[in-house]
Amino acid sequence: MKFSERVRALQSSPVRRLLPYAEEARAKGKKIYPLNIGQPDIKTPPSFLEAIRGFSQDVIAYATSQGNNDLRDAMSGYYKNFNIPLEREDIIVTNGGSEALMFAFMAMCDPGDEVLIPEPFYANYNAFAGSVNVKVRPITTKAEEGFHLPPREEIEALVTPRTKAILVANPGNPTGTIYTRDEMDMLASLALKHELFIVADEVYREFVYDGLQYTSFGHLPEIADRVIIVDSVSKRYSACGARIGCIACRNRDFMAQVLKIAQGRLCVPTLEQVGATALYSTPKSYLEEVNKEYQSRRNTLYKALKEMPGVVCAEPKGAFYVMVKLPVDDAEKFIIWMLQNFDVNGETVMASAGEGFYATPGLGKQEFRLAYVLKNEDLVKAMNILKVGLEAYPGRIEPAVAR
Repeated sequence: MKFSERVRALQSSPVRRLLPYAEEARAKGKKIYPLNIGQPDIKTPPSFLEAIRGFSQDVIAYATSQGNNDLRDAMSGYYKNFNIPLEREDIIVTNGGSEALMFAFMAMCDPGDEVLIPEPFYANYNAFAGSVNVKVRPITTKAEEGFHLPPREEIEALVTPRTKAILVANPGNPTGTIYTRDEMDMLASLALKHELFIVADEVYREFVYDGLQYTSFGHLPEIADRVIIVDSVSKRYSACGARIGCIACRNRDFMAQVLKIAQGRLCVPTLEQVGATALYSTPKSYLEEVNKEYQSRRNTLYKALKEMPGVVCAEPKGAFYVMVKLPVDDAEKFIIWMLQNFDVNGETVMASAGEGFYATPGLGKQEFRLAYVLKNEDLVKAMNILKVGLEAYPGRIEPAVAR
């Protein structure tokens, strides 16, 4: 049977494609510290399941395509608390942030159009774009520069007549980078000059550390008609399996086009919307405690990485990931070796290979992403295993000695 060129061109997930090696290692009795995937171990607020248990309608009926009004009102109130002026009509509920991103690509772009994305980026951006025949044009950033944006002229040189948008995750996955206000203003200026959308993936909005002030692209009034916010309850409320997100934009014409796509998939599950509505009443103290916990984990992980010879990484300022450059020949081979051939007292570590987070061929080969989603004592153990593993790995590359 012949498959479409579109699907054949899609890459496998760098986060999930090594899972068979992990399953094999576990079958042999190894304990694995899973730092490969952003699955928090923080407890989901109990209000989610309590609301679902209290659902008393005799029929679980279709929801509206744009989402239940109670949930959209709760989302609107949440944004207004962040001084992001979004009304119910500006919001469509989606099956996670993933569907919101797909809707954005479908509404903005025709086949062959282009979207600029700073790399390394969330690996599924490649899949979402490729699924609708949209080309990713990468804006390359570097570990040595904290993965911040290059100068304006380098970005503007990538704009073509087919460029439709700039997609930015802020705070970033996989880097943990938070863009400065100057960087955001520069992107806004480019969007205005070249008639582009800004797609702002802001699912890690609460995960900002070191007292930094968070700025949303929704705070920039001059581009209010071209900012598309992608969001999700997955990480904010540790509810990844709930699959509730949203796409939000103050451009009502744009949202009318998105609604047509949403109608085609009918609706988001009714019960999950009931639970998610309750999540938005979670006390602010929950999010504050979660932030403190992740900052503590960030400190534990980063301190250990900085003490490992040959390792290069920037201190992540947000989200719960860090992109790490390793003194190895191939990061994916190293991860597989750790799973198949290495352990410390029956324990090993799993990460996500960095190459899949880039669109430029050859980049990220010596990098991997770590998600600091385990408690501190487990992170200490995992970092010790990683340090010993790097010292023992047969493909280790010693850094050149300065002369």
